[in-house]
Amino acid sequence: MASNNGKPVSSLVPRGMPGLWVVLFVIWMVANASLAVEPALVGLVITFVIARVFVSSSEAWQRLRLTPAAPYHFAAYSVTFIVELVRANLHVMALVYSPRIDIKPGIVRVRTRLQTPLGRLALANSIALTPGSLVMDIRDDILFIHWLDVKTTDIDEATRTLVAPFEKHLEKVFG
Repeated sequence: MASNNGKPVSSLVPRGMPGLWVVLFVIWMVANASLAVEPALVGLVITFVIARVFVSSSEAWQRLRLTPAAPYHFAAYSVTFIVELVRANLHVMALVYSPRIDIKPGIVRVRTRLQTPLGRLALANSIALTPGSLVMDIRDDILFIHWLDVKTTDIDEATRTLVAPFEKHLEKVFG
């Protein structure tokens, strides 16, 4: 939001909104599974309103910067997420179906290079959506993760195991 002598000045399309609007509209179109004009027009209006509300309610969305490389890294992140999701599901399934459950649950600390709140949120959600791990707290650049089967308590090794696959591409999209 711009400023005029210390007073906020509202605009129809604040900074950060176009990127969010595009993402929401793509999700709308995929969810509708149609390229018809009517759902597209309704989607443009609805996603505009939703994007406007989100951007107006938080400065985090205004920090979002879309670069030409961002779509590539978002697609690469999506593939990485799917691979990690399948891998984690297979690991948890193997634990569940094993005759003797030999796990070491615990809370580990990991460090992130992501600087923006949206980047950290995306990382936390990526970790939480993969079975066997759940982000419990975020303090500055440290995430506290409940890990179903703790392989290491070393912060650097846990970071490489839990965070690195996602962080590489999220850093290019969210910073």
